[in-house]
Amino acid sequence: MSSKKPDNIVFNEETQSYDASLKSYGTNVGAPAIEMVDTVAWKNRFIHEINAQFKSKYQELKTALKQLSEEFEYNNLVYASKFNFEPIVGKTYHLYKNANNESFLSIIAPQECNFEFLGSFYLNSDKMWKKQ
Repeated sequence: MSSKKPDNIVFNEETQSYDASLKSYGTNVGAPAIEMVDTVAWKNRFIHEINAQFKSKYQELKTALKQLSEEFEYNNLVYASKFNFEPIVGKTYHLYKNANNESFLSIIAPQECNFEFLGSFYLNSDKMWKKQ
């Protein structure tokens, strides 16, 4: 049975050597005390900041999804309508409903006809219809 070394002596029982110089922390009595850093305040502050970022990003994505959905519906509405001409990119066209409740696309302005007006649409360079 080996003799117990004093608390201020760093002796490794496994290697049977003094290894104070190999430690990554101070081992003598005059070394600064090792204290646990309180990270709770730091964590709480950053949790709130990260949550605010997630909420902001979620709102941006929600708005973008709503806009994309609206654009899809407008394009679906216009492309499902009847028209007997090839629309020109960069021009505005008007969507109407006729007496048979069928939608059709026209170059005639709303104030120049008696059909039920559904909206004006602009054909952009991506061949997507944008509501005006």
